[in-house]
Amino acid sequence: MSRILTLLLAAGLVAGPVLAEPASAQQRRSEQGEARREMSAGNILELRDIEARILPSMRGAEYLGPAYDSTAMAYRFKFIKDGRVMYVDVDARTGKVLRRSR
Repeated sequence: MSRILTLLLAAGLVAGPVLAEPASAQQRRSEQGEARREMSAGNILELRDIEARILPSMRGAEYLGPAYDSTAMAYRFKFIKDGRVMYVDVDARTGKVLRRSR
């Protein structure tokens, strides 16, 4: 009986960290949910509309994806070109570019 208990405990210690969701993934999901709520309420533009404005201006760069900041009501688009990471921050309400990093 103690051997079975030991095996179960060991399996739990190994599987626990694998099954636990990282805090950053939880935060991302929360931000995505907030963005959906704001979009449904008509407070921000649709992500696809903003991407359609931004992506053509970043020719030659690989698009890595967006992140939403609910406090600033802004999207941060991440790109990589020639080994350098670049960000484009966009007001989610207006679609206006707030800042570009190079």
